[in-house]
Amino acid sequence: WRQTTRRSFVSGQSETPARPLRTGVIMDPISGINIRKDSTFAMMLEPQRRGHELLYMEPSDLWVDGSEARASWRPVTVEDNPERWYELGEREERPLADLDVLLMRRDPPFDMDYIYLTYALELAEIAGTLVVNRPQSLRDANEKFYITQFPQCCTPFAIARQAKRLMAFAEQHGKCVVKPLDGMGGESIFQLNPGDPNVKVILEAITKNDTELVMVQSYIPEITEGDKRILVIDGEPVPYALARLPGKGDFRGNLAKGGRGEGVALSGRDRWICDQVAPVLRSKGILFAGLDVIGDWLTEINVTSPTGVRELDAAYDLNIAGRLFDAIDRRLAEDENA
Repeated sequence: WRQTTRRSFVSGQSETPARPLRTGVIMDPISGINIRKDSTFAMMLEPQRRGHELLYMEPSDLWVDGSEARASWRPVTVEDNPERWYELGEREERPLADLDVLLMRRDPPFDMDYIYLTYALELAEIAGTLVVNRPQSLRDANEKFYITQFPQCCTPFAIARQAKRLMAFAEQHGKCVVKPLDGMGGESIFQLNPGDPNVKVILEAITKNDTELVMVQSYIPEITEGDKRILVIDGEPVPYALARLPGKGDFRGNLAKGGRGEGVALSGRDRWICDQVAPVLRSKGILFAGLDVIGDWLTEINVTSPTGVRELDAAYDLNIAGRLFDAIDRRLAEDENA
């Protein structure tokens, strides 16, 4: 009895309307977002356009009562207006299982609090709610560590906590970058240049004196052409990527660190990487992911709260959130027919 919606990828217009769904969104405070760049906001506009009931909650609004995950949520109305982009209704306490769909869009850090949230979301999933992305896969597919499953797509890298191992890698491969496993937005990413007297200090700081694992990757010179964010929806890539170009005096392409975004068509190598990675993500219930590619190399797989939707929609007249909700409709229909 639930009808699957089909939409044009460019226009986002429905051919067959689906029934309204009760859609929840877990996110950081909506009052602090920049709607021109916030992908979660795009994911809220789309279900509202489809006539879904839209419910807003922050991570602190969730708790578990026995074996039941519950939340104190508020109905929300969103508007694509930078002066007034949301309005919240009265708070109510309900089981998460009352939702048809729940979008988990809390930003990293991927810490123990985040992991505990996925345990609560798993209870909702068991009770019948479609959680995007699947809670177990959020835990399994660490955004830095998970590239170890696709070494054929990656430049040389290593993961270690001992400064001597990281320094040995840099001596073998030359200029490198080193970064924590739980960060986002370019935080605490450093260059390692063999012979630089600061290398030892950098490694002491980032590993907290050999006590925390970090990732080191050989430097990819093509970063000057952009760190490409490729969005993958239910195993299929969006045909354009957002190339994030480093700001003046920086080697990081992250928009949060002053980089600028520029849309580019996917290259043949980009599509090959997607062919390697995307089917695996789909099989793990990861309906929305962001692959980071520099030059010819996969550097990260983002599954918690990938961004880039608003910029690509604006550049190419797309409706990426529409495509995501088409995939959600298909998954719900598959579950009902199983």
